[in-house]
Amino acid sequence: MKKTQTKAFASFVSAVLLLVFEIWAYVQTLGFKAPKSAKYVKPATFPQIMLCGMVIFTLVLLIQSGLKVFRGMNKNDYENAPAASLNPLKNRGVAAAFFVIALCVLYTLLFQNLGYVVVSAVISIVIMVLIGKRNPKTVVLVSVLVPLVMWFIFYKLLTVNIPMGVLQPLRDLVDKI
Repeated sequence: MKKTQTKAFASFVSAVLLLVFEIWAYVQTLGFKAPKSAKYVKPATFPQIMLCGMVIFTLVLLIQSGLKVFRGMNKNDYENAPAASLNPLKNRGVAAAFFVIALCVLYTLLFQNLGYVVVSAVISIVIMVLIGKRNPKTVVLVSVLVPLVMWFIFYKLLTVNIPMGVLQPLRDLVDKI
């Protein structure tokens, strides 16, 4: 079997792509504007810390998989096994992953106009059905109540203004409380 068809090579390529993405994301955080009142903790601080942690683990993966790919590995090594197919027609897990990625893109496109609660509820319902949750009562309750509670916590307790879209009257009602 070719080295390029092993799990070790797939891990190596994934690590390289992740590292490129993490560096790009870190550079993006450098453009975050900080309010003058933020003396110690800037808006970019938490994402930068998380990205640094991600880079460390990605470098570990890169080194481990790189050593296995370029130095060779034992025939019985788990990483020497054939890598899974990324063809969504052959692998249902890959098809589901692509579908969830498409849902995330759709989420970002609809977030501003429809609002956090509506978009989160709809996407949650779709994902819960996708992963096999079939009890309609549970799916609807979790998908609606969790975004509502999260919005309330962020809006009232943390004073973070999250777009409400079509549910703007709900925010106006909460403001009166």
